[in-house]
Amino acid sequence: MIISASRKTDIPAYFSEWFINRIREGYVLTRNPMNAHQISRVPLTPDVVDCIVFWTKNPVPMMSHLEELKDYKYYFQFTLTGYGKDLEAHLPDKKIILLPAFRKLATKIGPEKVIWRYDPIAFNDVYTPEYHLSAIKQIAEYLRGYTNKCVISFVDIYRSKNKTTLDSMKIAESSDDTMYSFASRLVDIVKSMDMEVSSCSEKIDLSSLGITHNSCIDKDLIEKICEGTIKVSKDKSQRLECGCVASRDIGSYNTCLNGCRYCYANYSPETVKATYAKYDPKSPILCDSVDESAGDEITEVKAKSLIDKQIRLNLT
Repeated sequence: MIISASRKTDIPAYFSEWFINRIREGYVLTRNPMNAHQISRVPLTPDVVDCIVFWTKNPVPMMSHLEELKDYKYYFQFTLTGYGKDLEAHLPDKKIILLPAFRKLATKIGPEKVIWRYDPIAFNDVYTPEYHLSAIKQIAEYLRGYTNKCVISFVDIYRSKNKTTLDSMKIAESSDDTMYSFASRLVDIVKSMDMEVSSCSEKIDLSSLGITHNSCIDKDLIEKICEGTIKVSKDKSQRLECGCVASRDIGSYNTCLNGCRYCYANYSPETVKATYAKYDPKSPILCDSVDESAGDEITEVKAKSLIDKQIRLNLT
C-alpha cells in the first residue's frame, strides 16, 4: 500500500505530531468525503506500507521526526514558488527558512527523494512570465545538486473554490499558446541546473520540449526506493491527465493553514478555522472525531504490501 500524506492538506507543516502518533499506534482513520458516515481504519505498519509520499510547502516540523520513520520508505513533494504573501499568505520566509530546509532535507534523505514543485503557475500584472522565469532561475540555482526533478503545473480555476479570489487578482487560466511559450523558456533554465522537468495533470502535450507528464505518486521512483517491483495500477480517482498510481490519502479537506489563495482543497478561511479548531494530535482521525451515535461506521481496510515477492528464474 502507498500512503499519500496528503493531497488534501499540508501534514508535514501542521500535523506532524498527529502523523507520528498515527505511526506509533499503527493505524489511522479517514472519513469518506463522499459518504460522511463511512470511516476507514487504515493500517500504517511497515509490513503493509510500501511507501509514504509527503506533500508540503514546509517540511521543517516533520524533519525532527524522521528518525521514527526509519522502518519506512518515503519521499517528499516540496512546493517552492516565487509568490509573495498576497498569494501564499502564511508560509515562512523562503530565503531564510524554506530554501535552506530543502537543502537540509535533501542532504538527510537524498536528492532523489525530494521533488521540487513550482506550481501552480499563474499569471497577472505582477506575476508575469518574466517574473516567474527569474524566480525559477534563482530557486533552481540554489537547489542545484539537491534535487533531480522540477514539476510544474498551470493554475486551474474552480468556480466553487478559488474563482472569486483569483478573479479579484486578475488571474485567469492560461491558453495553450501561453503555456507552451512559457514552458519552452523554463525548460532550458531548469535543465541547465541538471534537473529534469515534468508537468502535473496538464492536458497540453509539452513532450516536444522535453517535458514529460509527471507521476507524483510515481511507480518508477517507488520501485527504486523500495528496491523491488510493485503491483499497482493507475489511480482511477484522479483526473485523466494524472499519471499517479493508486494510493490511500490520509488527509482531510479544509484543514490547511498555508493560506494559498489559489487553493482548491479549502472552501474558505472561515471553514478552515472551524475545522482546524477540532485538531487533536492524539485523535486517530485528522481534525475530526468519530461519533457512532450519529451513524459513523468504521470499516477495517484489508491492506497488504504491493511489492512483488515472487521469485523468478533467470533463464537467459
